[in-house]
Amino acid sequence: MIVITFNTVISKKLYVQIYEQILSGIQSGIFQVGDKLPSERELCIHFGVSRAPVRQALSVLEMNGFISSRQGDGVFVKDTQAAVIKNVLETVVESVSPEDILEARLVIEPLIVKFAALRATDEDIEDLNKIVREMEIETQQGIYAPETDEELHHGIAKASHNELFIAFMSSIGKAMKQQKIWTFLRDRSVTHPDYRETNFNEHKQIIEAIASRNEKEAVKKMTLHMQELQHRYWKE
Repeated sequence: MIVITFNTVISKKLYVQIYEQILSGIQSGIFQVGDKLPSERELCIHFGVSRAPVRQALSVLEMNGFISSRQGDGVFVKDTQAAVIKNVLETVVESVSPEDILEARLVIEPLIVKFAALRATDEDIEDLNKIVREMEIETQQGIYAPETDEELHHGIAKASHNELFIAFMSSIGKAMKQQKIWTFLRDRSVTHPDYRETNFNEHKQIIEAIASRNEKEAVKKMTLHMQELQHRYWKE
């Protein structure tokens, strides 16, 4: 069993501190590729926190390509080459325009969803359906949460079981958080009441196609979603 000493964290941004300590353990070699991390319960005890910040930290580590979760088995360290690729992509994506990002997404995301429809496991589909249900509740409450939208697109990439696709979507998500123009673009498009329900329905149809293992329909729905998104963002 791996023995590692974690420091109790202070209250400010708990999940960030937990993320940094676990990542340090991975990068220093304390946790090797294929090693199983301590359970959520054990991490809570080590860090002196509740499960919420531990789960947040693990979620970010997984989105960044450092770990993978296996239902009923635990969380394991992944090959960090994927994380290196992601860091390179982030460096490139940070400097490109929103127009270029949308153009790239229009080409790449239909390809990602094709492989998701072909390769998604039952667990992947269950996870995607959970996110869609969360998005539906938010839509009914008159809310558009970009975090939920990003989580769904990342979940689709994860279901493709292609590390480069996953790294691409994570990099896009980070760029869209950092570039303030995206807030303006969202305010005039997906957050607007006229588009909020349409946006949800487009996502729901994409996930239904994946769940049906219908790659042609999934590609069709994702292409339509990307085209409509491009139109909404750049409408006069």
